[in-house]
This record gives sequence, C-alpha cells and structure tokens, in this order.
Amino acid sequence: MATNWGSLLQDKQQLEELARQAVDRALAEGVLLRTSQEPTSSEVVSYAPFTLFPSLVPSALLEQAYAVQMDFNLLVDAVSQNAAFLEQTLSSTIKQDDFTARLFDIHKQVLKEGIAQTVFLGLNRSDYMFQRSADGSPALKQIEINTISASFGGLASRTPAVHRHVLSVLSKTKEAGKILSNNPSKGLALGIAKAWELYGSPNALVLLIAQEKERNIFDQRAIENELLARNIHVIRRTFEDISEKGSLDQDRRLFVDGQEIAVVYFRDGYMPRQYSLQNWEARLLLERSHAAKCPDIATQLAGTKKVQQELSRPGMLEMLLPGQPEAVARLRATFAGLYSLDVGEEGDQAIAEALAAPSRFVLKPQREGGGNNLYGEEMVQALKQLKDSEERASYILMEKIEPEPFENCLLRPGSPARVVQCISELGIFGVYVRPRTQDLPTLPGYQMKP
Repeated sequence: MATNWGSLLQDKQQLEELARQAVDRALAEGVLLRTSQEPTSSEVVSYAPFTLFPSLVPSALLEQAYAVQMDFNLLVDAVSQNAAFLEQTLSSTIKQDDFTARLFDIHKQVLKEGIAQTVFLGLNRSDYMFQRSADGSPALKQIEINTISASFGGLASRTPAVHRHVLSVLSKTKEAGKILSNNPSKGLALGIAKAWELYGSPNALVLLIAQEKERNIFDQRAIENELLARNIHVIRRTFEDISEKGSLDQDRRLFVDGQEIAVVYFRDGYMPRQYSLQNWEARLLLERSHAAKCPDIATQLAGTKKVQQELSRPGMLEMLLPGQPEAVARLRATFAGLYSLDVGEEGDQAIAEALAAPSRFVLKPQREGGGNNLYGEEMVQALKQLKDSEERASYILMEKIEPEPFENCLLRPGSPARVVQCISELGIFGVYVRPRTQDLPTLPGYQMKP
C-alpha cells in the first residue's frame, strides 16, 4: 500500500515551500493546539502536527470500516448493559490495577443504588491499521476502540482542506478531488444533541468535563460550536469545579452553579493521574445523576483492553449479540490476535510465545491516552519481570499489526519538514443514543466518516 508522493518528496526546495504553504493553511483552517509552554493561555497557539500529503486508504477497507462501525456501536452498548460479563471479565484485572478497580467500584455503587440515567450516549472511535497479508493484499485490523474522550473529530474536520490546498498548489486537481469530505465534529454534536433532546428539559445545558490545562481545546470547541448553532449551550468545568459546585436534587437531577445539566461529556477522566480523591468523589456524583453521561462508567469499562481481549474468545460475540450472525462475522473479521495474561496455563503460554518471538507482539496495559504500550526489548524485560507475578493480569498481549510503510513529510512546530517512513491508522467515529426503557439500542445513531 505504497503512496505515490515519492517524486514530490525529492525536491528539497519545493518541499520547503509546500510545507510553508501547508502550515499557513492549517493555521487558517484552525488545525490548532495550545502550546505546551502556555496551555492555559488562549493567545499562545500553534498548528497540530500533520503530514504534508494525505494517506491513501483502499476503498474496500474504508467501506468495510464504515459497515462494521454500527456493529461496534451495538457491541459496546451490549457490553455496557451486561454487568455479569463486565464483572467476570475484569475480576482478575481489578485485583491488580487500581485505576480499573476504582472505576469498577463506582459502577457497583451506581448499580446498587439504582441507575438514575435514562438516556445513554456513546461517542466512540474505532482505530485500525492495514495488516499486510501473505499475498500482499491489506486487511483491516482493529487496534482498539476508544469509548471515553475519543478525540480529534474537530481537527479532522478541518484537515481535508489543508491537503486539498497542497495538492491544488501542485496542480493535482484530480488527486485533490479524491479527498473525501470529513466532518465528524458535526456528527458527534448531533449525537449529543439527540441525547439532550431525549433528556427533555429545554433549559438544561451540556456539561463538558475538561482538563484545567487543555492543549486540544480547539478540537473540543468545534463540537461546542456545532451545538451552539443548534441553540444548545455548553459549559466547561473541571472535576474540581464539580466537587465544589455540583449537586443532585431529590430526583438526582444534576445541577452545576444552579444550572440543570442534561448531558455530561467527558474529555477528562481516562488516566489515573487525572484523578485526586476529590476528583473520584466528583466522578461518583456525576455517575449517580439523572444526566446522560458520555460515557457512563459501564461504557468506559467496556472500552478497556481486557474487555477487548475477552471479546475475541470463541462464542463471546454470539452471547452478547444473539441472533446477529452477520454482525458477528463482520466484527470478528477485524480482530487481531488477543491473548490473556491471567495467571494460569493460558497466560503462561502467551508469555512464552511472546518471549520466543517478541517482534510478533505488543504488551498493552489498561490505559488510554497513548504512549503506554511496550514493544521489542522493553516488552521482553517487562514480561520477564511480570511472568511470576499476579500483576501480569493488568496487561493483555496483542498480535503486532504490520502495515505497509510509506514515505511522507511530517510537519511539527519547531522542527524542519522531515521526509520519513510512516505508517498510518484509520479512525472511524461512531455514535449511538439509547433510551433506558429498551434492552438494546434502537437508535444506533449516525455512522460517521473518519
């Protein structure tokens, strides 16, 4: 799956001029991040890193990814409603991973008290790579599904214009015309708007749980602006704000600063360092409320690596999606090899295989946010330390996907344009909205372009 930009990457002078034009267009389009030096200042921004040229995606695999997204929406929602499956699947993990254990404790408390939430909203992103097969044809393989704070829908909505501009400068109008329209920020906002509508209080607000120092704020603002265009108002608050100014009335309606909240949209709360004791208490308050949460705690647990691994076992998809063999087949076709590291013969065998052929595997902890996976020698050293410890149950082992590399030019603030070997991921956003009165979602929402 090589790209066709090779000849364009050889002329250094042309490349530098294209890079300058691309960066200027990215700034003009709003492909922006706050800088790491002053993340709280609205005046200090730069462009988000991007490639000079777009990545080529085989049309058949793109259509496959579109088609299976509805199935993943249904699957995630089915997992979130199956308390017994979650408890059994995560039983070994929560003994060793404090973060997952704390999330699960909130899940249990909400179930014990009784779920007040009546509208459920999922904004997910399923990430894929194209695995090289023996005959040279690529196959779509899922890396993971993100069920909390699935980001870059806003910036992705603005990037096609940048790549069209670059190709137009090169008079490659035919290639520019093949860049697909892409507006996930609108689709994500439509999902939030539907949940807000079903909540049924026209004066209620959408609450976006944000980090205090948020570099990726423009990605979030794109969704907020889409909602405001529909006369739905969004307030941004931190967990600390909720702890100080959030409350529930006798019907467990959520109020922040005296304003009723219809939907809570989490763009924080997916990593351990984002929680203090005060923040955990705020998360519990939000989960106990009547407001629609995106995600609710069960849906966040449904996106853990351990659940992903367990779903690959024979019969699991059939149990969770009974009577839907076509959906099961579509889902299973995207799975890479996933292996449990629980203490026992199965986990011992997985570790032995990884140590014997480390280039074939990747070690994954129960973490979101990127940068947590271990490869190669790092993975080998970690497995040697973990193999006789129960702590290994907090990880899973995954088959390493081997996509075809290609040349492109990376553009990063403060760095010269660099031609490097790249591999790409394909992210497909999916939305579903479900009233609690139904056992399975009949409003699987909008099928989003990547």
